[in-house]
Amino acid sequence: MIRAGVVGASGLAGGELIRLITQHPDLELTFLGGSSSIGRRPSELHPGLRIHQNLTVQPVTEEVADKVDVLFLATPATVSADLAGLLADRVPALVDLSGAFRIRTPELHDRWYPKVKRRTDLTDRFVYGVPELIGDQLKDAALISLPGCYATAITLGLAPLTLGLGLTLKTVVVDGKSGSSGGGLQLRTSDLHPFRAGAIAPYSPTGHRHAAEVGDFLERSRPGAVGNLSMSAYGVSHVRGLLTSSYVFTDDKVDQRELSRAYLRFYKGHPFVRVRRHDETLIPVPDPQVVLGSNFADVTVLHDEEGGRIVVLAALDNLVKGAAGQAVQAVNLRFGLPEETGLTQQPVMPA
Repeated sequence: MIRAGVVGASGLAGGELIRLITQHPDLELTFLGGSSSIGRRPSELHPGLRIHQNLTVQPVTEEVADKVDVLFLATPATVSADLAGLLADRVPALVDLSGAFRIRTPELHDRWYPKVKRRTDLTDRFVYGVPELIGDQLKDAALISLPGCYATAITLGLAPLTLGLGLTLKTVVVDGKSGSSGGGLQLRTSDLHPFRAGAIAPYSPTGHRHAAEVGDFLERSRPGAVGNLSMSAYGVSHVRGLLTSSYVFTDDKVDQRELSRAYLRFYKGHPFVRVRRHDETLIPVPDPQVVLGSNFADVTVLHDEEGGRIVVLAALDNLVKGAAGQAVQAVNLRFGLPEETGLTQQPVMPA
């Protein structure tokens, strides 16, 4: 068994990690870390979890390295940066779900994460990306940084265009809509039920740091592939799930048939990315509600001939494929397991 620890056990992503790890045939939960919930059991923090274990949340010290083979950091970026500095050379595998090491370029990192001071020598040691795109790099990786939920959806949507077809994207405009769980458990007036219910709140209409990490990753993967990428983000009254609509403008000539084939070819053999037709089900897809509780991401590509654009839609559960699920998926690849191990749960619908 692979011994796994979770730091940030009281958070939403931390709870999802506990849920997935305790159902995984090859992972054993051996450590829970935190600061505000020390001494509490998982069932006290997450009412849905009634796991029969004696673990309680403990402070994180260097000694955690003796208890785990892999440590998940489901912590704020400032905390992850500090813990990585403490544990990077002690824990066999460290998986960070925060934004501390997502953006490689120092100037870009400082712009979007000005309060996150990280060890500069660690930046290049972290392997970053969606597991579908960097699977080979995850084998035996000691330090893993995972994309944010929006970045996961955007990258999965754009990769077949830039890395598959080799298109040059002049402009990409992303419209993102996410449920309230995307903001974690911070107490903000705008997230109170009287304000959030039924709302479509433009909380980040002129920029989002997840778009910055997508641009940084695609530029490193294929320099010059994307000219300008911008994003507007909206909060909706769902709890889980997000949808990104990427409007792509390019001078390269493509048609619907070529695009559809390219996406099917690009994700062949990747069990968690479902390439779909917009009109193939009872309701139009992708729709976040048809992937809730699962590690699936649904992607649809459409050619808008009249508008001179490519429209890419991507939906996922922000707490699973956008966080805890792809973290477990990355660990599966890191330890040589089939990537779908422990992650074959089908979506729950209606939810």
